[in-house]
Amino acid sequence: MSFVGWYVVAAIGEIAGCFAFWAWLRLHKTPLWTIPGVISLILFACALTRVDAAAAGRVYAAYGGIYILSSLLWLWGIEGVRPDRWDVLGASACLIGSAIILLGPRP
Repeated sequence: MSFVGWYVVAAIGEIAGCFAFWAWLRLHKTPLWTIPGVISLILFACALTRVDAAAAGRVYAAYGGIYILSSLLWLWGIEGVRPDRWDVLGASACLIGSAIILLGPRP
């Protein structure tokens, strides 16, 4: 799988895992929501290790832009709140930064 695919898997795992805890603590759902939450967060961590890069910090930094885009898609698709132009502009800037970090030439 390409690095983009692993980043997508990581984003789904992280957002779903964090939302499970949000549901438990903020939406007053049963603590059983934390079980799939923990599993999702493990999936997230494992997926990031599959991105081919020499340094973990670079993978994490580049993932930041993917996470921001994924969070806005979650906001729109799951929570029903349409991102505004500032959300789109911010996410675009972050994705450009992520691409520079991950794809920039290295010695």
